[in-house]
Amino acid sequence: MKYAHLGDLTVSRIGLGAMTMAGTYTSEGGLDDSESIRTIRRALDLGVTHIDTAEIYGPFHSEEVVGKAIAGRRDDVVIASKFGLVSHSGGGPGTIDSSAANVKAAVEGSLRRLGTDHIDLYYQHRVDPKTPIEETAGAVADLVAQGKVLHFGLSEASPATIRRAHAIHPVAALQTEYSLWTRDVEDETLPLLRELGIGFVPYSPLGHGLLTGQIRTVDDFADDDWRKSNPRFVGDNFTRNLAIVDEVTRIGAEIGATPAQTALAWLLTRGDDIAPIPGTRRVARVEENTAADQLELTPGQLDRLDALTPASGARHNEANMASIDR
Repeated sequence: MKYAHLGDLTVSRIGLGAMTMAGTYTSEGGLDDSESIRTIRRALDLGVTHIDTAEIYGPFHSEEVVGKAIAGRRDDVVIASKFGLVSHSGGGPGTIDSSAANVKAAVEGSLRRLGTDHIDLYYQHRVDPKTPIEETAGAVADLVAQGKVLHFGLSEASPATIRRAHAIHPVAALQTEYSLWTRDVEDETLPLLRELGIGFVPYSPLGHGLLTGQIRTVDDFADDDWRKSNPRFVGDNFTRNLAIVDEVTRIGAEIGATPAQTALAWLLTRGDDIAPIPGTRRVARVEENTAADQLELTPGQLDRLDALTPASGARHNEANMASIDR
């Protein structure tokens, strides 16, 4: 497995997102923690060193699973977790709170669930409009000084917020959606990150599953699957977006790769400061995803992928877009 650089932090250039291990996208079918633990351990065996979780996933369940999976192998893994979508002063899960007091309360729970004395990369999950980013960055800086956190990250933060946070404490990584169907970060955000020496961690690098080529109709989704309300999976948008998948599938066939592997291989060409975290709770999927590290796309194939029509529809519904700092 090759490596990527997130500021001063070195990680495998393909990581593993642990969100679905807590039941996202749907609660139907139940969870199999044993399979999730096997998936994490298989990822480590394949050279993955970067595991991403958050206290809100579950809430709390994903961190617990990750903690069990890495027991005895802590030195083999960079643990990334996130705070700010659970208020520990009474608001509970779903309440945005990045006040200094909440950050310091959140980290104690995450450390306990993860079974570790430090978190390698600790992200603000969403920018808190009620709390100056300087206060939040200062709180994380205190945790760094105490050795409880090693690196500071932001998620879905605007360029202005990134600059302000970085001025208080160095930001190692930004986590935001980026894939063949979500490329808006290329205009302003990526150039800023490179100016400041900040790494980039794309979440949903497979387009919430669409770029795997396994989804041809939303009728197969469970009733509580939130993708049913995502504009890109609705009506004519969904039909148009399948054309992206069809081209990725064709190119994958040319190199003997699955659509998911092809989409990840494209993303890996964007720079050695980019480290996607495809999410899964299945051993077979982590084996498929990590194999993308060995793929080579030709210049012509890259040109075809670069020329794909952008996805139709907003990348989140109005409620979720409202929580994104822009």
